[in-house]
Amino acid sequence: MDREEKKTVEKKRIRHARRRKRIKRARNSENHLQNNIAGEKEKAGAKQRQRRNAFNIGSTAVLIAAVCVFVFALYQLVMILFPYYFGGKEYDELKDLAITADEDGEGFSVNFDELLKENQDTVAWIRFDEPSIISYPVVKSTDNEDYLTKTFSDNDNKLGAIFMDMRNNPDFLDMNTFIYGHNMKLGGEMFSQLTEYENEEFCEEHPYFYIYTPDGKVRTYTIFSAGVVKDTAENYEISYQTDEDFENYINTCRESSNYTVDVEVNAQSKIVSLSTCTNVQDDERFLVQGVLTAED
Repeated sequence: MDREEKKTVEKKRIRHARRRKRIKRARNSENHLQNNIAGEKEKAGAKQRQRRNAFNIGSTAVLIAAVCVFVFALYQLVMILFPYYFGGKEYDELKDLAITADEDGEGFSVNFDELLKENQDTVAWIRFDEPSIISYPVVKSTDNEDYLTKTFSDNDNKLGAIFMDMRNNPDFLDMNTFIYGHNMKLGGEMFSQLTEYENEEFCEEHPYFYIYTPDGKVRTYTIFSAGVVKDTAENYEISYQTDEDFENYINTCRESSNYTVDVEVNAQSKIVSLSTCTNVQDDERFLVQGVLTAED
């Protein structure tokens, strides 16, 4: 092989070598690019997985929080309704035990022997024709706080009981006898429906309430005053030094009434004052007052 041929062969070899290097570099670049792409994809996938995991954790946390809120709300509802249900059931059973009457309410009588067996604090039974739900035993304690949260049967319950003011004579011989009961936000039990007497027409249609006592007497009271008063108002005075003081008190009650009732009330009258909360202002009370107009 001559010198020229050797040069030609050498040039080809060099060209081939350079081409192989270029191919190798291109492949290396391609592999590097593919690795970079794969790395970026992996990073993107990792971020996506992180976001998905974070979303799942957040969703789970929200779900758990929602369940907790629901359970708490359900618990609160049960705790609110619990006293109404069991307190109402207790008084219904008491009525079945002690009350006799036909379907129209005629022949209404009270078995005080049964009531006194259950509670020696029993002094009376109060009943309205309407709202007929107001039909309960009346108790009297030495403390006006006792029956705010204790039922007739001595169970702790927010319904409490209908009770006479501790300062009054249990035989209804005082000029003014106060009887108290709760205004329940749900259910309508106790004195809740006294507020029906806000309406003059309702009073005209249902002007009476009745007090039954263990001596067998039935006293009928005609409503002469009904309205909202402050708990510190003169309407809550219970003692009167003179007949004039009592007549002034009666006038005060008539003036605070939502309407005027044409029934005589004077210094010789015996009245009963029924008091409950308004559930509007803490210092407000709804007061319904009746004068004794018949006694059997």
